[in-house]
Amino acid sequence: MESTIFDKDFFEKLNTLKMSLTMRLNQGMSGVRKSGAKGTSVEFSDFREYMLGDDIRRIDWNAYGRTDKLYIKQFMEEKEGIFQIFIDTSKSMLYGKIPKSTMALQVAGALSYIILNNLDRVYINEMKENSVIRGKGVTGASAFPHILNDLSRMNFDGKTTLNKTILSRPVRTGGVSIIISDFLDAEGIEEAVKYLAYKKQTIVLIQILAKEELQIDYEGTVNIQDVETGERVKITMSNTVIKAYKEQLNNLQKSLKNLTKKYGASYIFMQSDESLIQAMLHGFSGILRGK
Repeated sequence: MESTIFDKDFFEKLNTLKMSLTMRLNQGMSGVRKSGAKGTSVEFSDFREYMLGDDIRRIDWNAYGRTDKLYIKQFMEEKEGIFQIFIDTSKSMLYGKIPKSTMALQVAGALSYIILNNLDRVYINEMKENSVIRGKGVTGASAFPHILNDLSRMNFDGKTTLNKTILSRPVRTGGVSIIISDFLDAEGIEEAVKYLAYKKQTIVLIQILAKEELQIDYEGTVNIQDVETGERVKITMSNTVIKAYKEQLNNLQKSLKNLTKKYGASYIFMQSDESLIQAMLHGFSGILRGK
C-alpha cells in the first residue's frame, strides 16, 4: 500500500503544504504549542492588575510609572499539542474507482507531517469493528516514517460502529480529535462527539465520499450489495430513486454540519478523487494557515 499511496508524488505534495497550526491548546507537555493557559515562559501575552500574593518580580514598573498602578506581566505558556487522528477502516471506505481509503490515509499522513513538524504529538487510532487500535504517540519529524508505516499496514474490512469505537478510547482532557470517515453509519456519531466535547477536545470531522456516490449514473435494474454486511438488494434505478438517494445523502451532510455547530466542532468534506493539495488547503483554511 505504501508504494501506491505514499509515493514520490505524495512527498512532492507535502512540500507544497506550508501550513502551520493556529489552534491554541490547553493540553500537553512543554513544547512549542502556545496555550491559552498563562505560564512563565519568555513570550509576553498581556497585563493584569496586581493582586495580593502575586510575584512582585513580575510587576511592570514602567507601567507603574505611567499609571501609578501596579500591573503584572502575563506570559504565554508553551505547550505540546496532543492530536488524536481516528481513521474509519470499515470496508465501505474501499468504495470508488479512487477509494475513499486512499484519500483518508493521505490526509492522515499529511496532517501527521504538519503536526510532527510543529513538534506536537500525534496518535493514529484505527477504528475497527467496535474498538480502536491505538498507535503509539509520537513527536518530532523523525517519527514521520513510523507514522507512514502504521498507515500503510491498515486493512480496510468489516464494519465500524463509530460511536462505540471512539467511546472505547480513553481520551485525556484537552487536545484535538480528528475523525476521518464516510460517516455512513446508521447509528450516527453524536455520542462520540458529545464525549469528545466533554473532554474539551477541538473536534474536526472529515467526511470523504467517492465520486460514484455523488454522481449516480446507473440505469435500469441493478443488484446492490452492502460491502460491509454482504446483503444484496435488487433496485430499479429511476429518477425518483436517484432523487430520494440524493436527498438522503444531503440530509446526512446537513446532520453532520448541525452536529458540529451544536458541539463547537468543525466539518470538512472531501471527495476521494480530489487533489490532496486542494482538499487540504480548501478544507482546512479555517483551521490551518500558511506561514
